[in-house]
Amino acid sequence: MAGTLKIALAQINPVVGDIKGNVALIAAARAKASGADLVVTPELSVCGYPPEDLVYREAFLDEVARGVAELAALTADGGPGLLVGAPWREHELVYNTVLLLDGGKIVTTRTKHHLPNYGVFDEYRVFAAGPVPGPMVFRGVRLGVMICEDMWFEDVAETLIESGAEMIIVPNGSPFELDKPDVRVTHAVARVTETDLPLIYVNQVGGQDDLVFDGGSFVLNADRALAVQMPWWRSDVVMTTWERAAHGWRCMTQPPAPPCDRLENVYQAMVLGLRDYVTKNRFPGVVLGLSGGIDSALAAAVAADALGPERVHCVMMPSPYTSEDSLEDAAAVAKLLGVRLDDIDIGPAMQAYANMLAPLFAGTTADITEENLQSRARGMTLMALSNKFGKMVLSTGNKSEMSTGYATLYGDMCGGYAVLKDVYKTTVFAVCRWRNAHKPAGGLGPSGPVMPERVITKPPTAELKPNQKDQDTLPPYDVLDGILKGLIEGELGVAAVAAKGFDEAVVRRVYKMLKTAEYKRRQAPPGVKITHIAFGRDYRYPITNGFNDAG
Repeated sequence: MAGTLKIALAQINPVVGDIKGNVALIAAARAKASGADLVVTPELSVCGYPPEDLVYREAFLDEVARGVAELAALTADGGPGLLVGAPWREHELVYNTVLLLDGGKIVTTRTKHHLPNYGVFDEYRVFAAGPVPGPMVFRGVRLGVMICEDMWFEDVAETLIESGAEMIIVPNGSPFELDKPDVRVTHAVARVTETDLPLIYVNQVGGQDDLVFDGGSFVLNADRALAVQMPWWRSDVVMTTWERAAHGWRCMTQPPAPPCDRLENVYQAMVLGLRDYVTKNRFPGVVLGLSGGIDSALAAAVAADALGPERVHCVMMPSPYTSEDSLEDAAAVAKLLGVRLDDIDIGPAMQAYANMLAPLFAGTTADITEENLQSRARGMTLMALSNKFGKMVLSTGNKSEMSTGYATLYGDMCGGYAVLKDVYKTTVFAVCRWRNAHKPAGGLGPSGPVMPERVITKPPTAELKPNQKDQDTLPPYDVLDGILKGLIEGELGVAAVAAKGFDEAVVRRVYKMLKTAEYKRRQAPPGVKITHIAFGRDYRYPITNGFNDAG
């Protein structure tokens, strides 16, 4: 019976559907952990997470099977065994499965019992639920393996301890959202407390469409003490050393990776989400409108840190309403970031549209229609540059704007990715101050401030008409964001939000804007999930919707 064990935790960044690439990634992690007995990879590591409807395709499942066979063959060399995740066919059903590979073969498998079916998860659509798993034996050690969501319930851990498990291993594909790391640890501590067993938690890292995975894998000993804390926001392979004592297995303690504060997590999520969206989809870089305002300045900073300044192309598109301050601030942001900035005057486009539409607009007064034409002229300009040179248009709208419809379809909403889509305006201000004071770990942009102080302090404006300010149309952002958080993340009605101290008439107005703008949001590009409820798969309200919670 083994008295020591070396287990490597492979916190990797797979690409959904890239079976060959993921197999190579797992093989490289195994090579890096050559002295280990076992290498543990995240949930569905062979195919990437979440695979969604790829699971329905037989050709996809065939390639997954070939990839698993290739990895199993690697273990014939007598080196580390592998614990990998894959969609796996058994008895004409497909399960979310963990496979133990050792000695050149598949030793055994375990399937996910609790399939999440809420928020961004809909695993019931593509997987069958497996039975409550028992331990798997690896080189004389009984490993209790449960997959991601199974850790959030008592029954799987209870079955594992009753079946003689000696430690718990939890492969994960757990997306980031604010406060999620603490929730994970809370559930892990609960399972350790119930079983008196140590627990290994291995999470993936990287961006996948609107999801981003933060890593942060860890090990808890049976006394609930943190033995290993891996870094957040980057791939890594960490070797852990285990010793068997009279009371069971214990992991030797390592210095933990430093934690990230709340604003750093928001910023890192945007950086990694954008980096992986652009690189995994093979765009050469991004192009965005740099207006001199705070949202576009932050989007440009995130892009520079994600991709490097040389892959970021900014465009200032002034109109007759663009202030000198905005021109100066856009130039200053570009200079601080070291990104390319071009100026394209949209005045001729505005005049062309005015002439073209004059016969039909005769006798009407200029209104939001003409304002939106400016925004759409800018959107068309950016899309033309994208078409010509291949860079993806980066949308710069924030969650406060997306919530209220304070954005123009086919104008500032156009683009391939909306990096601020789940970041409220008040958070935008705070994150800008954070970035001016800190260069993020792994960031490819410059050190030091990335935008002038005036960009942060001046009143926000779309500059689509003379002397325009956002708060001509919207409540003050601290009030607006407080109301929106109640309506969206809190899932509260108007009366309940007003009871928190907000003026009920203002809440009703915001509720109406939120509901009315759903058709716009359905046409918005994807963006990084930051909050508990992000627009998209978290927020599935019908566009045609007669329910009125405003009373």
